[in-house]
Amino acid sequence: MKPRILIVEDETHLGNGLKYNLEAEGYKVTLVGDGPTALRLIEADRFAFDLMILDLMLPGMSGYAVCEKIRQEEILIPILILSARSLAEDRTRGFDVGANQYLTKPFDLDELLSRVKNLLKLYPLQSKPTSPTLNAKVTEIVFGRARINFDTYEVLVDGKEARLTHKELQLLRYFVENEGRVISRQELLSEVWGMSPEMQTRSVDQFVMRLRKAFEIDPAKPRHFLTIRDAGYRFILEPANGQENGV
Repeated sequence: MKPRILIVEDETHLGNGLKYNLEAEGYKVTLVGDGPTALRLIEADRFAFDLMILDLMLPGMSGYAVCEKIRQEEILIPILILSARSLAEDRTRGFDVGANQYLTKPFDLDELLSRVKNLLKLYPLQSKPTSPTLNAKVTEIVFGRARINFDTYEVLVDGKEARLTHKELQLLRYFVENEGRVISRQELLSEVWGMSPEMQTRSVDQFVMRLRKAFEIDPAKPRHFLTIRDAGYRFILEPANGQENGV
């Protein structure tokens, strides 16, 4: 199956030129000229495309907003920003909202084709992944101020109902079933998200932050969801006195 690329570019001549050259390389290409249309296509089927080439200055919705919304929806399609904005803060903002690569205009066609080829090699999304199956042994857990039932999705914090998404519960369950062990971000991407461990994304970190906000007394000084520098994360069911993030 040909890799599928979505180009989001409002400059017609540039968009058509990109489409022509990518199709000449054997890719199946869809071209749209505004942010809302691109977002609708992605949200309608998150597996419809294998790569997005995204301009920033778009009508209706900026490329930054499109990229940020896609990542909020937990859609991990690789995104290559292609923009005339060349300042360091522009590139930083692009990466902060979830872009995988950033290329400035004017650009060299061979470099763009090389980046596209390598992104598709690193982030294969040609087919819908099967849902990861977590160990079914743990059905209920109590720690800190929380009680969680993974069968009923009931989450109580200080006796009050808290709402977690299905993915947050999956991540929490994986932590619980690997309590005390240092778990890399790559392992979490593979086992919880069902994605390639080579992917470069901040989704894991963002989800851990959500768990901290939900369960830690002080999310800035977590005692259950610890960051292990240069290694990953470690979940502690019953922290020792004084044990906190970074140990």
